[in-house]
Amino acid sequence: MTASRDPAVAAELRGAGLRVTAARAALLDTVRRGDHLDAEAIADGVRRRVGHISLQAVYEALHALTAAGLVRRIQPPGGPARFEGRVGDNHHHVLCRSCGALADVDCAVGEAPCLIASDDHGFSIDEAEVIYRGLCPDCSTSGSSTAP
Repeated sequence: MTASRDPAVAAELRGAGLRVTAARAALLDTVRRGDHLDAEAIADGVRRRVGHISLQAVYEALHALTAAGLVRRIQPPGGPARFEGRVGDNHHHVLCRSCGALADVDCAVGEAPCLIASDDHGFSIDEAEVIYRGLCPDCSTSGSSTAP
């Protein structure tokens, strides 16, 4: 596969110490345009752009992009890992117990207040992960309540 045609994405990948490939560029773009996609949905998006790519290659690229800080991995309880392009801030998520919808939630008060733990046990905390659970508007109105 050839390298990305988008010079900004290519520069971003190089800046993160990653080799620039069409698949990595397409994957990064798919994650950023998507809404908390799982690996299978990301693979489908990449295939539409560059042709064949194995699911294993998608997982390897997601691992590299996550390690480089270009993608964030979210692991909702009882479901597959999801990925997002919103990185570098301390936001959280709300998860529908019925359909599995996942949405971003900013910290409620001030600048990253959840980074101040009541007891940090000596850790230097740089991130907090909070997942609020409930029913999305569609599931609330339909009366559905099964947990994913």
